Amino acid sequence: MCARSRQLNQRRKRNNMCGIIGYIGRKDATPILISGLKRLEYRGYDSSGVGVISRDGRRISIRKTQGKIRDLEHLIQSRGLPGGHLGISHTRWATHGRPNRVNAHPHTDGTGRIVLVHNGIIENYEDLRSGLIKKGHRFSSQTDTEIIAHLIESYYKGDPLKALYQAVNKLKGAFALGILFQDHPDTLFAVRVGSPLIIGVGRQENFIASDVPAILDRTKRIIYLKDEQIAVIKQESVKVFSFQGTKVTPRIDTVSFQIGSAQKEGYPHFMLKEIHEQSKVLAHMLSLRLKGTSVNLEGLSLTSKQLKGVSNIVVVACGTAYHAGLVGKYVIEKLAKVPVWVDVSSEFRYRSPIIDRRALVIAISQSGETADTLAAVREAKAKGAKIISICNVVGSSLARESHGVLYTHAGPEIGVASTKAYTAQLLVLYLFALKLSAIKKTLKPKAIAKIAKDLKHLPALFARILENKHLVAKVARKNSHFGCFLYLGRNINYPS
Repeated sequence: MCARSRQLNQRRKRNNMCGIIGYIGRKDATPILISGLKRLEYRGYDSSGVGVISRDGRRISIRKTQGKIRDLEHLIQSRGLPGGHLGISHTRWATHGRPNRVNAHPHTDGTGRIVLVHNGIIENYEDLRSGLIKKGHRFSSQTDTEIIAHLIESYYKGDPLKALYQAVNKLKGAFALGILFQDHPDTLFAVRVGSPLIIGVGRQENFIASDVPAILDRTKRIIYLKDEQIAVIKQESVKVFSFQGTKVTPRIDTVSFQIGSAQKEGYPHFMLKEIHEQSKVLAHMLSLRLKGTSVNLEGLSLTSKQLKGVSNIVVVACGTAYHAGLVGKYVIEKLAKVPVWVDVSSEFRYRSPIIDRRALVIAISQSGETADTLAAVREAKAKGAKIISICNVVGSSLARESHGVLYTHAGPEIGVASTKAYTAQLLVLYLFALKLSAIKKTLKPKAIAKIAKDLKHLPALFARILENKHLVAKVARKNSHFGCFLYLGRNINYPS
């Protein structure tokens, strides 16, 4: 990978950590936006900002600063912020441009009448910037985001939707956008390509967000905006259009987990809470998926005949999910005797994978919105392969793209280092391997019964380890002075 490609991939990863919140309704927008930003603090950030259209619709006021969200709150308290019922906000993790107030979001066009926040990366921003400068545009920041605002301005002739169609079709890369037009003080616009963006549907109020926990205390009714879609959001309506201008009917999903799932509930941080949730998550999954020695893979949507005909399996995933897939390779090959290849999703398309209709592709993603995994799935589908996904988020893009989906039902994972999502993915892979071995008759019923019995002990074993957390802490303190560690493992332990 060339230096520029490495830099671009790193920027993609970091910018996917940015947070977006938008609100339109009858309440004061600012407290709702700040509250939502606090719920996204786990994503990491170096600056934050808020933009609100005043109640009379005559101006857009922006407050933004480097530092923590409390610094933004102090700024708003000291300088004030006119009340309004429509606003957008953002936490930034710097990619283009240093972390400072000028580069923080929201960004405006040259007139100050178009304001937006952005999650993602614009890969052709340098070419767009050069073209806009030739047309007389002047920029105050070093970001790729400001380019988008000026690009929209260059097409804007009073019709926001028309300007957005023209602008977004010029952009290359991944982006989720929340946009305000001062001329349209009753409308919030949202755009999605690659980077996750959801719409929360409330009563006489609606929201946009980069992640469900940000708005879970406000509504559980969610629209998962699809790639290349634009949403026109008012207090009491949501309309969605494709980039070609075709109106589409969005599906509204109801989030099943409770607000407490997205709160620390007495733990000092989310990661520790989620470590302790593993036993409960695995017990719940086993209660749903394993009845005696019979594995229930509801949602798989493939018949026993289709599974029996599978000649090989390809796992596509990124990061933690990729390592779960590596474990899955050991398990499936050992139990079901089916050859398994595991690909990092971003590389899958570039090796001309040999896939036919007898191949099964397993795509793994906690969020179901990993752009490279979605692209790999589309490539595999084009070659005729069947796709099943292992995913945590109901209604996510990956779930919609797959022929079948096995949900992990782990609840929201907020800690950046994966814990319960990873172990839940491992359990699903074990259960799938057990099911496939039964169908292909590679294991005798007695062997299947023994593995099923062992799996049922897992939650208790997890709980027993966590009961001894003081011993873990003792070992951690003893070794905390080392600068690095080397981990060794083989066979099933090698991927971890």
